[in-house]
Amino acid sequence: MKFDLRKLLPYLTACLLLVAAFRTEAEETDAVTTRLIAELGLKESARPVSELPGWRAPGRIVVAAADPERLAWLQAAVPGVKLVGVKNAEEAAREARDADAVVGYCTAAVLEAGSGIRWIQAFYAGVERCIAVPGLAARGIVLTNMQKIAGPVMAEHVLAFMLGLARGFASYVPLQERGEWSDDAVPAERMWSLEGRTIFVVGLGGIGTEVARRAHALGMNVIATRNTPQHKPPFVSEQGLSRDLLAFAGRADVIVNCLPLTPETRGVFDRKFFDAAKRGALFINVGRGASVVTADLVAALLDGRIGGAGLDVTDPEPLPADHPLWRAPNVLITPHVSAMVESSDEPRWLIVRENLRRYAAGGRLLSVVDVQRGY
Repeated sequence: MKFDLRKLLPYLTACLLLVAAFRTEAEETDAVTTRLIAELGLKESARPVSELPGWRAPGRIVVAAADPERLAWLQAAVPGVKLVGVKNAEEAAREARDADAVVGYCTAAVLEAGSGIRWIQAFYAGVERCIAVPGLAARGIVLTNMQKIAGPVMAEHVLAFMLGLARGFASYVPLQERGEWSDDAVPAERMWSLEGRTIFVVGLGGIGTEVARRAHALGMNVIATRNTPQHKPPFVSEQGLSRDLLAFAGRADVIVNCLPLTPETRGVFDRKFFDAAKRGALFINVGRGASVVTADLVAALLDGRIGGAGLDVTDPEPLPADHPLWRAPNVLITPHVSAMVESSDEPRWLIVRENLRRYAAGGRLLSVVDVQRGY
């Protein structure tokens, strides 16, 4: 039997073009991921996971919130691993029984069911609830998070708070709702120009660094603290450690909390802190609500020690309708939405895909959490 290669040529060409298209799409995804990692300055682990006790090439990984198309896209990065999509925590616990890793869920039920779980990928930067799950630390489970992913948009949220408070919007917006024109509703001394003023960024991590960068661009003097000594960015004029918290607070016109919630940061913004702050300073919180003693903040707002507050997180949360924070003077409150942005899921999925690939290959994971420190 003879074959006419000329007749097969169109089919061979089509196959080659299809293969090239797939290769181009994969290469483009890898290029975008590489740029994202570089732009955010994401760190990879010091050791590859293949060197950690108990690691083995994964056979089955549970993935939350992935539709079939997304799951297929992830699957292409780990062809030797079975990815199982789940819609809720209950499904995740059922499917965790013979899973090697879980993406998106970190609950007691999941860890109890999945005795073979060696890695958990969180969808968010804040992982205090995950760290508190019994057995996570004792079993040596590797935890990775989404640190720095939401930093740029959260920094913009801080700017919105800062500009709104500096220009009296907390007073003018309610007047607009009532249809009242009152050009003397805010005293002139509370209508600030931010240029030349000092902003104190508490927690110069992924979010805090982006806040500092933008505040410097507005012409503000930026001072900051962080938990460990590291290189000072050029847009920060002075950098201290956690022990410098009260001293720096007394010099700042604007104080921004970007801290994670750990045993050391819980309740750190208390009466002692607000007494040490510069009188009339603005306080902005995009970190965690429980790092603030809420009653002490309300008291500081009522007596003018704190001149205004922008709060994306509160304690308690959600904030009850009758809570005094709603009625405190010069306060702007948003319901924990500072990380929300259009197309916000895509960068997260790129990091999930890259960490899936690295874990399956026994490589160095991105954004590994220090479980002892809590971030």
